[in-house]
Amino acid sequence: MIKRYKENEIDELAKILKMDGVISVPTDTVYGLCACMNSEKAYNNLLIVKNRPNTKLFPVMCADKEQIKSIATVDARIEKLIDELMPGPITLILKKKLELPTYVNNGETTIAVRMATSKALENLIRKIESPIFMTSANQSGESISNNLDEIEKSCPLLDGMMEGTVSFGEGSTILDCTLDELQILRSGPITIEKIMEVVNKKI
Repeated sequence: MIKRYKENEIDELAKILKMDGVISVPTDTVYGLCACMNSEKAYNNLLIVKNRPNTKLFPVMCADKEQIKSIATVDARIEKLIDELMPGPITLILKKKLELPTYVNNGETTIAVRMATSKALENLIRKIESPIFMTSANQSGESISNNLDEIEKSCPLLDGMMEGTVSFGEGSTILDCTLDELQILRSGPITIEKIMEVVNKKI
């Protein structure tokens, strides 16, 4: 049995992450698997738990806008999107900061970023003083797990699980912000119409 923790047991969950462990957590879209971004060992452990080739990159979840700015380049347009749509079911593809270690995104120039979608996740990220890798809770290539029993069966090597509920039940909208023209790479709860409305809004 994989130990299950309540949303308020942040200290115990943070301890697991600080020791390079991998846990499952509820997000607003689907259940996720997460590990500390600042540790290559944690990254490798996440690859093992998810059974995923290291050629596929993991999105990163941050506690707030300042943390996003510490790992990626944020211009005025992106700042608008963050202020209006985050936290929410959206992932932004941004240009990464050059000082990020290579393992974080396999030497790519971009990074996929989300903002913590609950107080519990925000507290967890602040506690470990690092963004977290966040990926859906399933084996690579398999369908997404919808409850903790399914996750336990699918990912038996997990070090712990946070209890809680998810609301959308579908992946976030993925928006590429690295080009002049914004481009949706995966449709999700937030539409291109809503995105353009935010971008074109006069401040």
